[in-house]
Amino acid sequence: MQMRSELKDLLKTPEDEWYDGKITRHDHFSDLKDIDVALDSVPEQFKVEDRCRYTESCFGHFLRMDLRMKFSGSIVHRLLLRELHHDGPEDEMRFMLGPRSVRFSKVEFCLITGLKFGVIPDTTRYEMVQNGIHQWYFNGVAEVDYEQLRDVLRIGVFEEQYDAVKLCLLYMLN
Repeated sequence: MQMRSELKDLLKTPEDEWYDGKITRHDHFSDLKDIDVALDSVPEQFKVEDRCRYTESCFGHFLRMDLRMKFSGSIVHRLLLRELHHDGPEDEMRFMLGPRSVRFSKVEFCLITGLKFGVIPDTTRYEMVQNGIHQWYFNGVAEVDYEQLRDVLRIGVFEEQYDAVKLCLLYMLN
């Protein structure tokens, strides 16, 4: 293990250049309420299955978050000040925490978020599905913005089973 003084030489931001930062938070915890309400608007015979399908998705764990949770930008800022230069993989970060060097890589990211890495599908081509959610809820317009999507969720009237799930997943991606 490297000694603390050796780690200090690897800091990307030397300690004498550290500063207090003001962090502006841009979370969208209120959007989770829209998703919860939309999933509750699904017809009774589909409600349990649709909610289950959403909660089993990569975004499902967000619905279990305490919406009163507070984000601490100061903690993130102070952690980033302790980032180290390293010879490890490019997609890995290392930090000096106390006398230790700790890493944050894809492995830790997957453990924390529940998301996985894989091949990114080609999304440059989009073929509109006849009577799909794009055509049904947005009249097939070329682009749908965040507000239009939110409005559809808030209205809470869904034509087919899983439409609410699809729209909620799209909402989270937006």
